[in-house]
Amino acid sequence: MFFGSLVFGLFIPVCFMKFVLNLNHFLNSLLTLEFISLSFILGFSVVLGLYDFNSMFLLYFLVMVVCEGVLGLSFLILMSFNFGGDYLFSFNSLSC
Repeated sequence: MFFGSLVFGLFIPVCFMKFVLNLNHFLNSLLTLEFISLSFILGFSVVLGLYDFNSMFLLYFLVMVVCEGVLGLSFLILMSFNFGGDYLFSFNSLSC
């Protein structure tokens, strides 16, 4: 129970703050979002195991996390092909 409260009470707010305050590179943002998703999965598994609920919700959430990761990586590849990198503040210089 303590570990589940640690995940929801500490990991997720710290990751949200990192996501909000550090938006230089797209890859850093994707890694932060993945860590937030993994923290949610870990917290949900602790809570579902504690109260003996069905873990089918966890499987649906895991599928959504995988789809989010694949979509983010495809955007990263498209950005690196089209703009030459993942630095987010370089898009301001591209507009003429």
